[in-house]
Amino acid sequence: MNRLFALLLVALFSTTANAAQWSLSNVIQTPGNKADALKLDKRVPGQNSANFNRFGFYSDLVFDKSSNTWLALSDRGPGGGVLDYATRVQRIIVPTNLATGVIKQPIVFRTILFKDANGVLLNGLNPLLLNADKSVLGASFDPEGIAVGTGGRMYVADEYGPSVYEFDSTGRVIRSFVTPANLKPADASGMTNYVDGRATVTTGRQDNRGFEGLAINPSGTKLYAVMQDPLVNEGSSNDGRRSRNVRVVAFDIASGQSTAQYAYQLESRTNLNAIDASTADDFSSTQQGRSIGLSAIHALSDTEFLVLERDNRGLGVDVTAAPIHKRIYRINIQGATDVKNISFAGSDSLPVGVVPVQKTAEFDLLAALKAQGIKVPEKIEGLAIGPRLSDGRYQVLVGTDNDYSVTQSGSGEQFDVCVNPVTDVRTQVALDAACPLGSALIPGYLMSFAVDFRL
Repeated sequence: MNRLFALLLVALFSTTANAAQWSLSNVIQTPGNKADALKLDKRVPGQNSANFNRFGFYSDLVFDKSSNTWLALSDRGPGGGVLDYATRVQRIIVPTNLATGVIKQPIVFRTILFKDANGVLLNGLNPLLLNADKSVLGASFDPEGIAVGTGGRMYVADEYGPSVYEFDSTGRVIRSFVTPANLKPADASGMTNYVDGRATVTTGRQDNRGFEGLAINPSGTKLYAVMQDPLVNEGSSNDGRRSRNVRVVAFDIASGQSTAQYAYQLESRTNLNAIDASTADDFSSTQQGRSIGLSAIHALSDTEFLVLERDNRGLGVDVTAAPIHKRIYRINIQGATDVKNISFAGSDSLPVGVVPVQKTAEFDLLAALKAQGIKVPEKIEGLAIGPRLSDGRYQVLVGTDNDYSVTQSGSGEQFDVCVNPVTDVRTQVALDAACPLGSALIPGYLMSFAVDFRL
């Protein structure tokens, strides 16, 4: 790949002439051991003492205009679904200078635990560990996307199902939306299986690649959930890891039914590999639809949205290759084909006649962070438009998921992950143990931008 072609590809991914102008105000790094607002005497039985009230940071973000506060969603908790954890959302204040957009450390003033209709706490444990049955979702919950409705109601997208739920302001489930059958994970016999991955699961979402983002349209009539990656059986060789085609799923709020699905095409691994002249860390063919994916969606209008697309590289609990892809795109579903009854199996290309969503480059997060000399985090997952600044621009917050700075061994033993900010050396220590001198738990990032949207 010659240098000129690589530069042309970089230009292709740059902000387009029609995009809004983004200006990075500042970046806050919050310590990985930051606590949420649960009181010590409110510890949830069975939870690990080191993690029961860690903040967990931003699997998604949304601004609540009615209270001028933000909702910060943390996911299934530390340990990747093997640790008993009461799932929750944090209501936070983000102190902001409205003249500059510069923010200070967020203040967590309320922690809301998610509960079912009977008041039973929803749990980050995977269905097998929680229910002793891979086919029963039960109270297993992996919240990844959030939207806010009227009267304090919250809509939350879950990765396990994948599912969408409506909660009241106290965190109690009001109802479940109907998940389209083609998204549900099932084995070759047709039995639902929420736990296993390929090749046991042969249809539906890939393991840990369900709904990753959720948005409500300005009219308040529809929700749009994005899958993180292609379905397990779609793509060449019926292998979703090879496909670029991700589904955006529309739900009617009044009925709770899904009304449409649209095809979103991830950036080609060939183009992404060309950005870096080195071939050492190139994405393989089976990383196209596994190591590159969608993390968030936010509505600009009833047909136009921002989405966050990223690789799985950067500062995180595991040592990873250098990141090359953290970008925000603007998409439009107007004119896109409804593919709810169309399979993408057998090919990495869309079927003849299928029109994907319109997609244009909006902003390169990776370049913005690098320009400031900021170490790029792996999981940039939260994206939300907030209040207007004094000059008429909008504040946009982008946040990261630090996985609670926890990893686990093959046997499920839990460890805190410390990182040296200078050498990037990571050290696993026992939970609650002190990090080695010069290192700390992986922080959570919150980035504030001033953007001249015309909304």
